[in-house]
Amino acid sequence: MGKLFSLMIALLLVGCAVIEPYDEREAQRDAGLAIQEVYERALPTLSEDKQRHFAQRLYRLTGEQHWRALNHAYGVRLLTRLEDDIVGLAEPGYAAARSRAIIADYSQRTAKQRARRAMLGEWGEIAFARGLLFRLAQAEYHGLLPAIEDHERALGYLAEVDWAAFLTDPAVIGIYAAQVANQAYFLHQLGVMDLRREVEAAFRRHYPPDRVADLDDAEYRNWLYGLTHFVIADSRYYQRKVDPEAHAWVLEVLARETDNILARATADIQAEVALAFLLADREDHPLVGRVREALVAAVDPASGIIPSHTGETGLAGGEHRNVLAIMVLRWPGRLHPGPDLSDALGGRSAEFTGSRHPQNKGAGHEPT
Repeated sequence: MGKLFSLMIALLLVGCAVIEPYDEREAQRDAGLAIQEVYERALPTLSEDKQRHFAQRLYRLTGEQHWRALNHAYGVRLLTRLEDDIVGLAEPGYAAARSRAIIADYSQRTAKQRARRAMLGEWGEIAFARGLLFRLAQAEYHGLLPAIEDHERALGYLAEVDWAAFLTDPAVIGIYAAQVANQAYFLHQLGVMDLRREVEAAFRRHYPPDRVADLDDAEYRNWLYGLTHFVIADSRYYQRKVDPEAHAWVLEVLARETDNILARATADIQAEVALAFLLADREDHPLVGRVREALVAAVDPASGIIPSHTGETGLAGGEHRNVLAIMVLRWPGRLHPGPDLSDALGGRSAEFTGSRHPQNKGAGHEPT
């Protein structure tokens, strides 16, 4: 009987060893999936831009084909909008008029938005040029540039803009750092000009190490956002991994700031910090694990999402923050470019000749 009992205990222990424990990483993936399910149910109620933002990132994270439909719908809107801009650029004064309209419509709800509106107002046609640059970069991401008749006119216009002065200006960097990094990479991506090194140098001059400790929360977060976007923009917005050596300076700075990032940064920024390491293939860095723990702990049980730092749980307002958290928590290690919409939309440019798209709709939105 004693031998039988010992055998039963041994078999039980073997069986327990075979059963894999529910480890922390699996729990984090499940937390990301739970947030995703909340947003998938609510997605039809969100704006077209929020749907685009979410579907673009989920496609690049998972490669799942059901995200193509929302990306396709965005591609149709994108071609329409770009055709309007390109036709408009043939008219004298179009870019200046569009810039004035964009600035007049720019949201003034927060201090950051008011500061950016005032800054853009000092830079002539930059307000229009930055939106055009974003849309052309998006078209290139989706294989749609060849479908846009006379798109060279838009590229030629961008080449005439004084981007170097704008993107290296300390006042611009001080309130617009992430967009500065984005725009430098968009210009290179489109073959307009390569200002990446100049912009990086200007950013580092504006934020030397001995100054960072004295930044207030608003500019500290602007600095962090700028750092992460040198990596994110280089990844073509989550379409590919980046060379870690090229961005070693970013990763080293972020690693040194670990405690401050967890104490002072919002969940959005914490997620982007983790994504900078993930895009550089540094998933094993301790900061990634600590951010994942913080994101899981931040989930509000009642809403099922991560609220803002002020406790707001609105789904629309929280989409950016929560899709970033999903990416960090569910990170699969492989990314999916595009989606390439050239087969579906590449021959349809001639269809987009209807009435002019309302250009100032949502003009105050910061495109990402």
